[in-house]
Amino acid sequence: MNFLWHKVSEKEKQEIQAQAKKIMENFSNRLSKIKGSLEESSIERDFGERTENEENKDNNFSKDIMFKNAKEKDKDFIIAEKKTW
Repeated sequence: MNFLWHKVSEKEKQEIQAQAKKIMENFSNRLSKIKGSLEESSIERDFGERTENEENKDNNFSKDIMFKNAKEKDKDFIIAEKKTW
């Protein structure tokens, strides 16, 4: 089969559809043979997100520490570049 761009004929369209159908049927058959369910592997937790309070607060963290490591900065903003790595 030619994989470079070309106008697809009706015969090729039918071949592609037949191949796609075969792939989906094979996948479906294999998927149906898997034992168990997704619900068995899920994890139940009593809590969702951490609540912010004085215990969780990091008193050593400050804006100054963040700005100290920034390569380029303005008064209140870190200036970042895109696609330079």
